[in-house]
Amino acid sequence: QVQLVESGGDLVRPGGSLRLSCAASGSILSIHAMAWYRQAPGKQRELVATITTGGSTNYADSVMGRFTISRDNAKNAVYLQMNSLKPEDTAVYYCNADVESILRSGTHTRLELWGQGTLVAVPS
Repeated sequence: QVQLVESGGDLVRPGGSLRLSCAASGSILSIHAMAWYRQAPGKQRELVATITTGGSTNYADSVMGRFTISRDNAKNAVYLQMNSLKPEDTAVYYCNADVESILRSGTHTRLELWGQGTLVAVPS
């Protein structure tokens, strides 16, 4: 079974920093784009940042200059360094990955995976 497991969510004061981690495990052949999304209470899930296999990144305007997405292809992991946190960053953060996997039959398959979510709380 292929899955993403996140860690690093916490309660942090405004202006503080936090680093989220997400690792993929299972029968993985390769991972294409990886991303972080977030969902604040009462709001729709939104894209925070993306990163390609080659390391090209994109960010939501709301986090540009404060958040940094990175990945370690050898570890099948993606990270989100969050600095200068604001109360409006409070949300459940989800990692997302476009994964090529191999089934028991030997068939290759491509999956879009989501992590279970990790809570980042920045009180006002």
